Amino acid sequence: MRLHLVDGTYELYRAHFSPRPGATAPDGRDVKATVGLISSMLALMHDASESVTHVALAFDNPIRSFRNALFAGYKSDDGVPPELHAQFDLAEDAMRALGLTVWSMKDFEADDALATASARWAGKVEQVRLLTPDKDLGQCVRGGKVVLVDRKQQKELDEDAVRAKLGVAPASVPDLLALVGDEADGIPGLPGFGEKGASALLNAYGHLEAIPADASAWSVRPRGADKLAATLREHREDALLYRKLATLVTDAPLSESLEDLAWAGVPRARFLALCDSLGLTTLKTRPKRWAADTD
Repeated sequence: MRLHLVDGTYELYRAHFSPRPGATAPDGRDVKATVGLISSMLALMHDASESVTHVALAFDNPIRSFRNALFAGYKSDDGVPPELHAQFDLAEDAMRALGLTVWSMKDFEADDALATASARWAGKVEQVRLLTPDKDLGQCVRGGKVVLVDRKQQKELDEDAVRAKLGVAPASVPDLLALVGDEADGIPGLPGFGEKGASALLNAYGHLEAIPADASAWSVRPRGADKLAATLREHREDALLYRKLATLVTDAPLSESLEDLAWAGVPRARFLALCDSLGLTTLKTRPKRWAADTD
């Protein structure tokens, strides 16, 4: 069997900003993101090519974690559209109404939950499929055993594909993000470091600590090597902090067992009640598999 781990926050954002028509509940609430998420997950669960049997979604709720205490500029709820923010709890409830396991993360991030689950169960399943385009999760990829799946682009990235896309091995992804930054997470990176120079250094040395302080000792010579070396010497502590921010936790507190993630079908009564509360009619007929005790 394969284990499907879904970046619920990404999927919710994707649904909110999609060009599909808006959706309004009978009480006037904007529920476009939630409705889009429901539709997307039903499509996944009924996708014969994916053969989903065990699945979980992780959400950032709120968009804050222990990392905000480490660095003031780290990503937060600031700037989230209020109509989207108001759907965070609703979206999680909707996924439970589909019979799916939901991890609602607070002190940790959704990515930490996905990384933890991947590390915990990779040896017990045929393949772990991380459904996200987020390059942070590239650090979790292992050969063809743990892969990234970008559903929007319909691309699957194994370890070779991660190397080709990011220029470094999965183990060096946090070091890469420390040097070049990650705008989505509020990690600024170091001035002057681009992906080519950073990846050249990390392919040669693997991690920040192994990069010699003096460029004259480097086995590779990216453009502006002397200036890059001076920047790294001056900002090494910053780089180490940024790497800590970019490094995913693999021991986040997840209480479920692997079998708890088995999908038994959509609970009919709960799902239909959700549809009624949101004013949905067409979606009522979408499920192709109902939980046995609700047939």
